[in-house]
Amino acid sequence: MDIRKPNSWSSDEYLDNAAFLVLRLGLGFGMIFGHGWGKLMKLMGDEPIQFMEFLGMSATASLALVVFAEFFCSIFLMLGLFTRWAVIFLIFTMLVAVFMAHAGDPFGKAEKGFLYLVGYVAIFLGGAGGYSIDAMMGRSH
Repeated sequence: MDIRKPNSWSSDEYLDNAAFLVLRLGLGFGMIFGHGWGKLMKLMGDEPIQFMEFLGMSATASLALVVFAEFFCSIFLMLGLFTRWAVIFLIFTMLVAVFMAHAGDPFGKAEKGFLYLVGYVAIFLGGAGGYSIDAMMGRSH
């Protein structure tokens, strides 16, 4: 991917696209290695799964959906591929984490999920940016 400033972009557009790239990579990397990888290993491991049962789903099904969002959707986010679709799953996961899993906890316990949620909403509103596979494929950014 050529990350030089295209001639058709103003300085502001270049900085906006660079900012979305940094945001996507930072949130994606943080989510994969801070949360998703460990849950993926728990899902693939031999130990009995203990996880929040959500909407009547088993702990295994709930964990599998969270792994899909936190690990696989974060990969899509970092690549800038199907970005808005990927962050919808991540937004939903963070809403559940902040407002259900940490409902009775002090804000400090839910703060990390809240910050991820804010970042994902920003990406949903702004798109992937110009440095993304979505942009290379001509999808809106």
